[in-house]
Amino acid sequence: MTSIPTELRYTKTHEWVKIEGDIATVGITDFAQKELSDIVYVEITALGKKVQQNDPVGFIEAVKATSDIYAPLSGEVLEANVNIHKAEGDAPGVINRDPYGAGWLCRIRIASSEEINSLLDHNAYAELVKRSEHH
Repeated sequence: MTSIPTELRYTKTHEWVKIEGDIATVGITDFAQKELSDIVYVEITALGKKVQQNDPVGFIEAVKATSDIYAPLSGEVLEANVNIHKAEGDAPGVINRDPYGAGWLCRIRIASSEEINSLLDHNAYAELVKRSEHH
């Protein structure tokens, strides 16, 4: 069963967003990490840059595929999770084990709070996953 926390918002490209004031913490969903399988490398390429909603902000490399990470909201990419960027050991594997916690990817200062309304809520994302799983 795919985990979809109710307090988060989601994108159609399987990023999750936790909004605290004007800061959005971004990661990939449980569904996305299962689809990618073993994650071996992550890079946030837009650190310090201003991005538009749906712009690529980095990428994830897994054993099976490489996938872009998209900005769920416009704003400035403030921070990347240094714990998953370490070269030694199984650092990126945290994303597989704890995608909604220690495996977060980056934080963005939100430029336009109106965009939050365009994100999927828990129910809409659950529907999207259900359709994806059946195809």
